[in-house]
Amino acid sequence: MNLTVGVMNYCSTCGEKVSLVIPEGDNRHRYVCDGCQTIHYQNPKIVTGCIPQWQDKILLCKRAIEPRYGLWTLPAGFMENAETNLQGAARETAEEANAQVENMQLFCVFSIAHINQVYTMYRGDLVGGIASPGIESLDVALLDESEIPWQDIAFQVINETLKLYYKDKKQGVFNTYYGDIIKQDDESYSVNYF
Repeated sequence: MNLTVGVMNYCSTCGEKVSLVIPEGDNRHRYVCDGCQTIHYQNPKIVTGCIPQWQDKILLCKRAIEPRYGLWTLPAGFMENAETNLQGAARETAEEANAQVENMQLFCVFSIAHINQVYTMYRGDLVGGIASPGIESLDVALLDESEIPWQDIAFQVINETLKLYYKDKKQGVFNTYYGDIIKQDDESYSVNYF
């Protein structure tokens, strides 16, 4: 069994111990409470973010938190309950870069099964070209393609997103991409597009 869920010991409903079993009518291992029989589903997290564009530049944030402290990324983070995916991307941009974006359009969706995440990234116009570091950022910078710190990009998904963005920008037409980022045994990554 190759189970890639978080470890759970106790039920969050009643506090009793849980067991990892396949519930009746299911086909996957789930944590089930030994006391109240609550089934605890663990599903992928949705990360949403944005490529804020201003003139011929994009906005990057230097991370002030782990993982990948001190490296560069696009403003993105986990979606919250009671918000849409688009609202989450705008909120993350405001939180990480004190920036507002408008005219947002879906750019790419990546599944990253080995860490149980799905990334949705939008393109949007940075209002007024105004940004400053938020609480989760050490710095922010408006950069053109020649200034992107490729060796200091925090996450493979951001690297892939930026490569697609600049490819489309050169062609003058932005597409919407869907793909899987797959971690290889040697710690490298492959990407499958659909």
